Amino acid sequence: MTFHWPSLAAIVVSYLIGSLSFAVIVSRAMGMADPRSYGSKNPGATNVLRSGNKAAALATLLLDAVKGWLPVFVIQQFGTRWGLDTDVAALAGLAAFLGHLYPVFFGFQGGKGVATAAGALLGLHWLLGLATGGTWLIIALFFRYSSLASLVAAFFAPGYYLIGGGVAWPFHRVALIAMIVMSLLLAWRHRENIRRLLAGTESRLGSGKKKD
Repeated sequence: MTFHWPSLAAIVVSYLIGSLSFAVIVSRAMGMADPRSYGSKNPGATNVLRSGNKAAALATLLLDAVKGWLPVFVIQQFGTRWGLDTDVAALAGLAAFLGHLYPVFFGFQGGKGVATAAGALLGLHWLLGLATGGTWLIIALFFRYSSLASLVAAFFAPGYYLIGGGVAWPFHRVALIAMIVMSLLLAWRHRENIRRLLAGTESRLGSGKKKD
């Protein structure tokens, strides 16, 4: 791929969209405490759920997913007129994900990026998003660990893309690399969860413990 100003502009705008920390924005709009001040202090839907406000948690989850999906979808659907292709769409999804992890508007202190990554995968191809989301759901239902479900889904996403490449969707090397980078960063952001999983102290979904 060749970088030109529309490509760079799309990636920068995607990062800025990703930098909108909806956990904080939704909480402020609904008169709730800042999610960075309680629980795991992680600005994400799981921590917002600890406030007891399920509507706020759901809104955070959906908006975090949309900000990963929107740039990718728009570039996929309308980018050709500006010379934007799937490679740029994949990098835009990665940029939105990085924006969530390191948001410029919120002191570069962001969340773990699970919903935003899922949205980006959905933007690349709905089947890829469905397969990855289904993996998360199955692991979460059987083992009741949100962190484990996120890690397994992150591990499988590049594999799904490789298996389906050229069959269910066109294969793009840049898209695969972007997915691998997101998966590695997700694992890094969940390093404390990994330690607790290995130690048997990780909180399960619905347990109400103050860990993430």
